[in-house]
Amino acid sequence: MLKGRHLIEPMDFSIDELEEIFNLADEIIANPENFKDICNGKLLATLFYEPSTRTRFSFEAAMYRLGGKVIGFSEPNSSSVAKGESIADTIRTIGCYADIAVMRHPKEGAPKVASFYSNIPVINAGDGGHQHPTQTLTDLLTIRAIKGKLSNLTIGFCGDLKFGRTVHSLIKAMSRYENIKFILVSPEELKVPEYIKKEVLEKNNIEFEEIEKLEDSIQKLDILYMTRVQKERFFNEEDYIRLKDSYILDKEKMNNAKKDMIVLHPLPRVNEISYEVDEDPRACYFKQAQYGMYVRMALIAKLLGVC
Repeated sequence: MLKGRHLIEPMDFSIDELEEIFNLADEIIANPENFKDICNGKLLATLFYEPSTRTRFSFEAAMYRLGGKVIGFSEPNSSSVAKGESIADTIRTIGCYADIAVMRHPKEGAPKVASFYSNIPVINAGDGGHQHPTQTLTDLLTIRAIKGKLSNLTIGFCGDLKFGRTVHSLIKAMSRYENIKFILVSPEELKVPEYIKKEVLEKNNIEFEEIEKLEDSIQKLDILYMTRVQKERFFNEEDYIRLKDSYILDKEKMNNAKKDMIVLHPLPRVNEISYEVDEDPRACYFKQAQYGMYVRMALIAKLLGVC
């Protein structure tokens, strides 16, 4: 039963509970008209303490398509946060107005703190370089829909694997499925954090390898998950400039990939996927964005208990 629950980390839900959400997303995709009024009279609060276009719009579109309404802020300086209000007080107050809240925050753990004080479901929409569980749901639904399975896959992550919270979340989530292998492609400075390797991969005997050249392994992959080198996560601009174009996926590299490999990306992209790749049927990152809206519709409906 998911009604009233919080989603702070991908592991908060069991595989069976995730499947419950994905099955509802399948029903919504097949017959969206049947769900257009199920959140009539419900309010979603969007608390975005740092910029986000895709995630915020995806949640707002999801709620509107379910017949609900949205309140909130995308600029904390225009809210009581600018006056020094704590997260605990903000979420307590929002709970007096809304039925469910979505929080994006630059500090790791902020949505979890909010969940301690909240009487309405809190959804983590990304906290610092930590977790991004609804992007993980998006990624899982996309893989499930296009590949037809969530097991027996070789997944390559390429780019910023150090700060990429979508990478960390998806590694954790996919590690629960059978016969998964990871190929981690990054420069030395942007490798997956040690705690992910020790606490997730090594602890669960998940096969993985770390390499620096995408060309060395692209032919082995069922899924290539490209990521942006995130300027906002660097303290030193010189390091960002040096590393930002480490990987650029182009037609030539795609020629060496499997015919049924799919390319995913959490977006926004900057320069890591050449525009010429967009025409390749294996480029699925815009489909992925659409699946994100559908899975958020299913998640909202489940946490509110209307489906």
